[in-house]
Amino acid sequence: MVTIGNFDGCHLGHQLVVRRAREVADEAGGLPVVAVTFDPHPMAVLRPEHAPVMLTTLEERAELLRQAGVDHVLVIPFDRDVAAWSPAEFVQRIIVDALAAKAVVVGANFRFGNRAAGDVAALRELGAERGFTAEGVALDGGPQVWSSTYVRTCLAAGDVAGAAEALGRPVTVTGVVIKGDQRGRELGFPTANVPTDPQVAAPVDGVYAGWLTRLDTRERFPAAISVGTNPTFEGVRERRVESYVLDRTDLDLYGVQVEVTFVTKLRGMLRFDGIESLIEAMNDDVARAREILGA
Repeated sequence: MVTIGNFDGCHLGHQLVVRRAREVADEAGGLPVVAVTFDPHPMAVLRPEHAPVMLTTLEERAELLRQAGVDHVLVIPFDRDVAAWSPAEFVQRIIVDALAAKAVVVGANFRFGNRAAGDVAALRELGAERGFTAEGVALDGGPQVWSSTYVRTCLAAGDVAGAAEALGRPVTVTGVVIKGDQRGRELGFPTANVPTDPQVAAPVDGVYAGWLTRLDTRERFPAAISVGTNPTFEGVRERRVESYVLDRTDLDLYGVQVEVTFVTKLRGMLRFDGIESLIEAMNDDVARAREILGA
């Protein structure tokens, strides 16, 4: 049983396709479900200037697919040779020769082969010739849109709640806490600093209410979270996620892997004229985060 797609972010639409694949596999006597995906994203090879920033790393994508119900993940290294395969060649090489699939389930808008010439109808025809069934699952997200593009649009607007609704899970950033400039500590707001990956989408610069979780102990703390380069101070160039755990100045998180979960945006990133106005804004951020999080 095979399902195919980019699966970037593994949002609710992708999860729906995987659930249907699992159903078909079970109805056929308990076949394993194999998800076929591509790395890098095809657009990064064919039109790199238009390539999207990914929502997840390849490792995260594979883990999310497993959580959704996939047994195995096959990653196809995408290059111009693969892009040149005709729909029939793609089907023969991957679905028939490599996987000997009995059934294929994809999203209804699935396209494949050179110049995206193949669609679900073509997949069915090729399947009838080569011994497998194929179906396309309609991805109707209702009030929210089930697409990776929509999630990226939400993140670019700071709408982490909208992104979470489409993903079916909160927006998170994971990483190891590094030593920063310690300006927050000097101001009375020590932060756990996690660098952002420029290849993976993160919420737009701003201040958010959310949670910080230690992944070694699973302790979860309410936090006010800043995303950006801290424009009030000169010299900061790296984009960071800086989390101030509310009312805690005693935590030592250097070198600890954490997960930062975003709940809602409090404000955009601002440049302040002086330290006093910055501290006033930070106090307001903390008060609003405490109210939102019930902390």
